[in-house]
Amino acid sequence: MANEAIQPPALNSLSIDEKTPETKAVGQIVTPFDVSGGVDESGKLLPVDYEKLTREFGATPINAALLERFEKVTGHRPHRFMRRSIVFSHRDLSKILDKHEKGEPFFLYTGRGPSSDSMHVGHTVPFEFTKWLQDVFDVPLVIMMTDDEKFMHSQKIEIEDSKRYTKANAKDIIAVGFDMKKTFIFSDFEFIGGAFYENMCRMAKRITINQVKGTFGFNDSNNIGEFHFCATQSAAAFSTSFPHIFGTETKKVASIPCLIPCAIDQDPYFRQCREHAEKMKYKKPSLIHSIFLPALQGPGSKMSASVDSSAIFMSDTPNKIKNKINKHAFSGGQDTAELQRELGGNTKNDIPFQYLTFFLEDDEELERIRADYEGGKMMTGEIKQKCIAELQKYVQGFQERRAQVTDEIMAEYMRPRPLEWKGNPNPVVIEKAKK
Repeated sequence: MANEAIQPPALNSLSIDEKTPETKAVGQIVTPFDVSGGVDESGKLLPVDYEKLTREFGATPINAALLERFEKVTGHRPHRFMRRSIVFSHRDLSKILDKHEKGEPFFLYTGRGPSSDSMHVGHTVPFEFTKWLQDVFDVPLVIMMTDDEKFMHSQKIEIEDSKRYTKANAKDIIAVGFDMKKTFIFSDFEFIGGAFYENMCRMAKRITINQVKGTFGFNDSNNIGEFHFCATQSAAAFSTSFPHIFGTETKKVASIPCLIPCAIDQDPYFRQCREHAEKMKYKKPSLIHSIFLPALQGPGSKMSASVDSSAIFMSDTPNKIKNKINKHAFSGGQDTAELQRELGGNTKNDIPFQYLTFFLEDDEELERIRADYEGGKMMTGEIKQKCIAELQKYVQGFQERRAQVTDEIMAEYMRPRPLEWKGNPNPVVIEKAKK
């Protein structure tokens, strides 16, 4: 943004239209705690308007030119999430590409707020993309398990619950396939202290109550832990918080930036971080945002770990996946086979097609399915079967890897230790102009 010191409108009122007796319309809400695409005048749930959200958040859309540069700099075709605008906006991704091109260091940072014993497929989307980025860039990665935040924000979760969820979710994350030599996973409850806590305090000293209220929509009824957590989440964006990875030469280490792959609802935390980073003599974190995998019930919301019928969990059996898709997945198809053949289906609203967009790798096959479904050649039952098969394969592969993650393996990922990485093996050497 041109001026990140200017605070956006409070997120709990972002795009919200006041209800009136004449209309049921409500604008979309996207915060770290609540996601809804809004409701139209008839009471119908609407999909999230990501273009509008990008403008309101002040992020930058990922365009064809940036994808072309990404491929040129990395030597890798952009991930299907990037090709299909599932990963759709960013903050300063070009600066990270500049760093990589010159062979200069940076790191990846992402996280998980553990709130259940099993992640669902919506949770794996940012992690799958992060794993791919780790492979492409060959850089270190830190994964923050925000068990403290989940405890403070939920009236139902106790510290013991949060710690249990952290261990279960850490194993789920490991099963995505991260390279242990380049990955450090940490629990806030267990790790915070030392250099990390010093950065928390530096950040907390700069963030005012009014700024937090404006960014998150908090009021006087929110507990002080929620107000303070922005400083905690920000501290992980600074390389000096991890001396066991980057060393203790503060001035040198402070120049190492990070790239944060995350769902767009996490962006508010890092707007605060970016506003204050340079005052702390650190680099602003760069971000790359993904959309939400919609709930089974349809566009306009995201899967919820607390609502079993809204999500495909990574612990679901093949039969449970089949039943959930057949029973709960919102269809964009017509009411009868005759109408489907005549009018075709609406892929923008069809949950089975949306899930195929996320998980089917083959672009040509996806396009064939879209054309056949919209043209009436494919029935709703057929596209559901394709979705079921793809999700069963995806979840089964995950479960096979998850079964191999022992307590000992998890402990090693979470042990503070030096990491090993190489970065760009063929950096572009910039010759300095002769005086």
